[in-house]
Amino acid sequence: QVFSYHCPFLMGPIECLTDVVTPDTDIQVTLSIFELASAAGISCEVDPALVNVLAGSKMDGSSPEEDYKVACLLLVFVAVSLPLLASDPASFYNTEVDGYNNNIHCLAKAIIHVSAALFTIHNKNIETHLKEFLLVRGAGG
Repeated sequence: QVFSYHCPFLMGPIECLTDVVTPDTDIQVTLSIFELASAAGISCEVDPALVNVLAGSKMDGSSPEEDYKVACLLLVFVAVSLPLLASDPASFYNTEVDGYNNNIHCLAKAIIHVSAALFTIHNKNIETHLKEFLLVRGAGG
C-alpha cells in the first residue's frame, strides 16, 4: 500500500500486467509477470518462487509425463488422507493457542498453492485439476 501511494506510476502498470494474464498466456510470460508482481508485493495466483523451486527439484532421468503423473497422484493422496487428518486429535481447535495444534487451517491454502505451482510447471489447467481434486475428495466419503 505504501509503495502504491508513493509510486502509483510504477505500481499501476504492474497491476495492469497482472490483470491481462489469462490461462492462455504463455507460461514463461505469465511467470515473468508474476515474478515482477511478487517483487512489488502484489499477490499472484501462482507463486513464481515456488514454481522455480519445484521445477528445479525434478529428479534426474524422469520424464515430464512421469512428473505430471506424480503431481496428480500427490493430489489423490492428499484427497484420500483428509478424513484421517480430520479425525486426528490434534485437528481440534485449541483456545489456548487460538488455532489448531497441527496447523490444519493452513492445509487448504497449501493445497491450492502447491497444486497451482505443480500444474503450472506442466502447463496444465489448474482449475480443472482442483475440480478433479474435489471430485476425488467427494467420492471418498
